[in-house]
Amino acid sequence: GVVELRRFFTGGVETAAGQPAGWEAIKAMVRAEVAAEDRASPLSDEAIARRLKERGVTIARRTVVKYREQLGIPSARHRKSHGA
Repeated sequence: GVVELRRFFTGGVETAAGQPAGWEAIKAMVRAEVAAEDRASPLSDEAIARRLKERGVTIARRTVVKYREQLGIPSARHRKSHGA
């Protein structure tokens, strides 16, 4: 089959421990943080970036926004649950 050329060149960042973290792994971390959040008080993009930094992955808030949008995850305002 046909495979995108960029799949052969995985980019990423280096964690605080010196280990490489690929973009797909970072996207999975963003997805996990959103899945584990409290729906009554969802995490902001800045809070997600802070939590990833605590895990050793330093990325900008703008990058979190970009990955969240690529994953089809709405903003914190739209994720908030006003349920009873």
